[in-house]
Amino acid sequence: MKNTILLSMLCILFSCSSMSLPGVHEPSDAEINEQAAKAYLEVKAKSKLSTNKEWNDIVQRVAKRIAIASGENFQWETVLIDSPEVNAWCMPGGKMAVYTGIMPVLKTEAALAAVMGHEVAHATLRHGKQRYARAISGNIIGMAVGGAAIIGGQLLCKTQTCKTLTSLGGAAAGFAVTFFDRKFSRGDESAADKTGQIYMAQAGYDPTEAPRLWDRMSASHNGAAPPEFMSTHPSDETRKAGLNSWMTEANSVYKLAPHQYGLGENIK
Repeated sequence: MKNTILLSMLCILFSCSSMSLPGVHEPSDAEINEQAAKAYLEVKAKSKLSTNKEWNDIVQRVAKRIAIASGENFQWETVLIDSPEVNAWCMPGGKMAVYTGIMPVLKTEAALAAVMGHEVAHATLRHGKQRYARAISGNIIGMAVGGAAIIGGQLLCKTQTCKTLTSLGGAAAGFAVTFFDRKFSRGDESAADKTGQIYMAQAGYDPTEAPRLWDRMSASHNGAAPPEFMSTHPSDETRKAGLNSWMTEANSVYKLAPHQYGLGENIK
């Protein structure tokens, strides 16, 4: 009986598909990307998408340039969600979202490239897939409780994104608990910062804007709880120091980029 309940809870989280128990394994790219695509369809269908043409144009061109710079052959797609959350994310397989709440904080196209470069790097470095495997191997019971929490009112969600996506149900709920409410390791965050900075430089955006972005992020919360995009990350000073330490390499990449857009357009 206990095993049946456990299996049912895990199925709620991951729609079971080809991922089954017993014998849980790290999913292939194809498996996890399929689950991400299902969740993304639910997000698009049930979220309020922004009609701000200027912001949409900026988001789409930055997303395209970062995707090309990454070199990954994902089925890329990006939406701008009308929500006050200061946040952005990229699911495994290249399904991305930017929230309108982050746009005024960014101020420049290059800052958006820094954010999207970081999130895309998590996907290209397969951090989400690794996190899924760790969650299953180290906390199966906790995941089952997470499935119950989704049914009972998102009890385990700490972030607004998790709460929002679990309210959609289905595959979106599973991804919310597994990918949007569990911290990446400090090593993963550092790797995503470095790789993301290279992506933005290769895409033609001035990499010196990356550390400046974190000054604006800090100022945006003015001593209150930090925006969600920052809440599960290393401190502002820590990541600024890292970005500055990699600047020589990033500038070298930027100088050789096919196009140089500098800071791009201002975001108003």
